[in-house]
Amino acid sequence: QVQLVESGGGLVQAGGSLRLSCAASGITFSTSTMGWYRQAPGKQREIVARLNTADITNYADSVKGRFTISRDNAKNLVYLQMNSLKPEDTAVYYCNADRRWLGGPVYWGQGTQVTVSS
Repeated sequence: QVQLVESGGGLVQAGGSLRLSCAASGITFSTSTMGWYRQAPGKQREIVARLNTADITNYADSVKGRFTISRDNAKNLVYLQMNSLKPEDTAVYYCNADRRWLGGPVYWGQGTQVTVSS
């Protein structure tokens, strides 16, 4: 059974930092493209950052220079370091494991709430 479990969300003031973690189990983590997405109230889910198996990263323009995605293949963990947080970063953040490049599915975590106060 595949599980992606996010942690590290919470309430932070604008300008602050948070680090999200996602623990993966039940998949071959090292061959999965890992990503973070977010969904704010009344908005569609959007990509925040992705990190593929070649350590190539992609970031949404809105977070470039502030957020950093990383992974630890030995521990099956993916992280999202979020600095200089803004109120518009408030959303539920979801971890994603994408195995479509291998003909497999996409898996999602349950999400963790991040709230940035002004």
